[in-house]
Amino acid sequence: MVHTVPEIQPIPYALYRAAQVRALDRCAIDRHGIAAAELMRRAGRGAFELLRARWPQARRVLVLAGAGNNGGDGYVLAAAALAAGLDVRLLTLGDHTRLSAASAAAAAHFAEQGGVAAPFRRLPGDVDVIVDALLGTGLTRAPSGPWAAAIDAVNASRAPVLALDLPSGLDADTGRVPGVAVRAAVTMSFIALKQGCFTASGPAYCGVVHFDGLAVPPAIYASEVLSARRVDWRKERELLAPRAADAHKGSAGHVLVVGGAPGTSGAARLSGEAALRAGAGLVSVATHPAHAALLNLTRPELMVQAVRAADSLAQAAARADVIAVGPGLGRDAWGRALFEAVLTLERPLVVDADALNLLARAPRRREQWILTPHPGEAARLLDQDVADIERDRFAAAAALQARYGGAVVLKGAGSIVHGPGQRPPAVCSDGNPAMASAGMGDALTGIIAALWAQAPALDPQQVATAGVCLHAAAGDRAAGGADRGLLAGDLVNEVPRLFAAGALP
Repeated sequence: MVHTVPEIQPIPYALYRAAQVRALDRCAIDRHGIAAAELMRRAGRGAFELLRARWPQARRVLVLAGAGNNGGDGYVLAAAALAAGLDVRLLTLGDHTRLSAASAAAAAHFAEQGGVAAPFRRLPGDVDVIVDALLGTGLTRAPSGPWAAAIDAVNASRAPVLALDLPSGLDADTGRVPGVAVRAAVTMSFIALKQGCFTASGPAYCGVVHFDGLAVPPAIYASEVLSARRVDWRKERELLAPRAADAHKGSAGHVLVVGGAPGTSGAARLSGEAALRAGAGLVSVATHPAHAALLNLTRPELMVQAVRAADSLAQAAARADVIAVGPGLGRDAWGRALFEAVLTLERPLVVDADALNLLARAPRRREQWILTPHPGEAARLLDQDVADIERDRFAAAAALQARYGGAVVLKGAGSIVHGPGQRPPAVCSDGNPAMASAGMGDALTGIIAALWAQAPALDPQQVATAGVCLHAAAGDRAAGGADRGLLAGDLVNEVPRLFAAGALP
């Protein structure tokens, strides 16, 4: 029999915290009359179908079941696997004499099917797939004792892992790993997607995320306001209208890139080229005289102006619609003077790299700008450690926006875009580890600036979100499935192709 991956419903854009998902689950039970045991049955059966689809040759399945409802889902899966004629072993952790009624019923059914549950001591070596049904969303501290030992053993195994709802040990709200966590190949998320799956360590530990809404009534989602929203280029490109047939360079926006101190001219050039590739009609680069002529030679489409002193920057900015400041700017006297001069200009700004470091020295607030810090720059902007930023990236992005205004892009795995007001933050689910290379941030700066110049009616959060998703999708397309060796220039070259109808990574 051929099993196909179940498309129970498209993976949603709404993200929630763990407590909200538990509230949604309770709403389905209390207000809509779906028994907890029925939800558990749906979860376990759906997960088993996914297991068969992903690993059709697997015959030996190991289920690790905790004492909560996550373990109950594991019992249901194990019973389904037995019924399908698979070799199933189920190891337990926690006190299984105190299971909930639904989990106890699932355990009893597993036993009736001839299944045997044994306490975890060690993992058998001859398994094809491991099912993680240990902790789910219920833990926010580091696992310890036998729980940590079991997780370590799972990660040491060669068998792929299917995590039910959430890899055990991963914080559902923040995506951090406070101790050890299961590294899953696939995670099946139930009821609603957890925001921690898509940022910080979430993508590395969740693997490929599938979604099963368990056929709950859509009305239950009205009971909770989503805490964040997942975004990707497939959705965000809808914000950008097709270009008119009579468009010309003067109608496609003018970006000015300010940066490129001696020795770092490549950053300014890369940002400028990314702006051109993202559709800006005109791109100027205000850079140090030491290499201005060289930039003209290597990328003649850029209009390069040598700027020796800040007082000549106003002339370069006169026709610009958006200014991108920071790529290769440096923090010496030349860079500081240009940054201060940019802040006097009434233009929308995209602020990156050394401009962020200069801003951290003298914080100020502005609404018409987009800040694009990586965790190190974010730590300086908030006078914290990088560990503080990574401990809760959602909180860090919110704090940056509250202090500096505008929109903030906290870069990293699962970049977060936070804007003003009540709109939930956005988490980009595109992107890949091959993008961990020099120049990627410079390219992002140029892309965001270009989109803003072309669509000035969009607010900073909308522009930043679209730019982050375009950048990530171009990275996916350029990487072609590789996890290293990608150059920022490779990404930039893929950007125009993503504006074509139907073009996706």
